[in-house]
Amino acid sequence: MEINRRETGDVVIFDIKGEIDLYNAPEIKDKIKDEINKGKVNIIINLDKVSYIDSSGIGVLISSLSNLKKVGGALKLINVYASVRKVFELTKLTSFFEIYDSEADALAAFK
Repeated sequence: MEINRRETGDVVIFDIKGEIDLYNAPEIKDKIKDEINKGKVNIIINLDKVSYIDSSGIGVLISSLSNLKKVGGALKLINVYASVRKVFELTKLTSFFEIYDSEADALAAFK
């Protein structure tokens, strides 16, 4: 798994590539914690290049969203496709997370 970080205004965007599983999911949680510690609390996670996510990956996203909400922030997901989207639908998390089809839509939702 690769994680690339970039910023647009006061929003941090993580572009993730590969599979999110038990072994590497904690890395996402750590990176989001680092952003919270720096005062960056608006996060977008781009799942465009993610081919697989397991329950530990979902758990990390849920706990990260909870941590961000505690400090007045938000977590938005973009480009959730195919098998990854199916996991969100099966777990009924499409209504729990804010999921957008494009980065522009997600950025606009922060305003």
